[in-house]
Amino acid sequence: MKIWLVDAFTAIAFQGNPAGICLVDHFPKTQLMQAIAAEMNWSQTAFVTQKADDHFHIRWFSPRDEAPLCGHATLAAAHTLWKEGRTDSQTLTFDSLGGILKAEKKSDGWIYLDFPLRPVTPCSLPDMLQEALQGITIQSVHRDETVYLVVLREAKDVIRLKPNLSIIEQIDCRAVIVTALGNAPYDFVSRYFAPRVGIPEDPVCGSAHCRLIPFWSEILNKNTLLAHQASPRSGVLKVSLVGDRVLIGGQAVTVSEGFLRI
Repeated sequence: MKIWLVDAFTAIAFQGNPAGICLVDHFPKTQLMQAIAAEMNWSQTAFVTQKADDHFHIRWFSPRDEAPLCGHATLAAAHTLWKEGRTDSQTLTFDSLGGILKAEKKSDGWIYLDFPLRPVTPCSLPDMLQEALQGITIQSVHRDETVYLVVLREAKDVIRLKPNLSIIEQIDCRAVIVTALGNAPYDFVSRYFAPRVGIPEDPVCGSAHCRLIPFWSEILNKNTLLAHQASPRSGVLKVSLVGDRVLIGGQAVTVSEGFLRI
């Protein structure tokens, strides 16, 4: 089985978010796909089958489970399909656990994902989450059914944050997003921690922006924003709110390709 390593949401190798991409005729057994993802130990490994020239089915696996939605590995998969000449279409459709997703390649090489909006609502601050963030000033807390979104006072607080991941892993949620207003040219910054599913910090998380885009769009009263995920690997996203969907734009670069002897 051939596998590609692609860094997503960057044009520079060894930055952005790495994803494993396997283009397969048929999905292997779920247990095997999970074992491959655990062996690769990237935040996500995606498996893609082709249904038509512009129509695909994608599944994503973290080191511990099958993911319900993933942006960076979808971006990486679209990049790989175009680079490998698997499609002539500039707009691709993906069936997935997260619903129908689309990826469009623009003339400047940027790839835009059309993903569902995921609204969050205000909530109280759990004691364990406050403990995990170790004394950082928290402005507000929000959540949906799977993640907490925590707003900090300044961008530098997000960048300097050193959370207690062992405590976050015990919280009843898939992940914790921390965010703040950005410094120019960025509208907002964020980071994403998901130790419960084997991802201590996801370097650049596309699906997190399904929550962040509507959140900051309402606060800033603008529908098109520039986002910076301020992990050590860093990544830049051009994002927009379009009705009940979000557009997440990024670049990608192939770092390596090889074969799994299975």
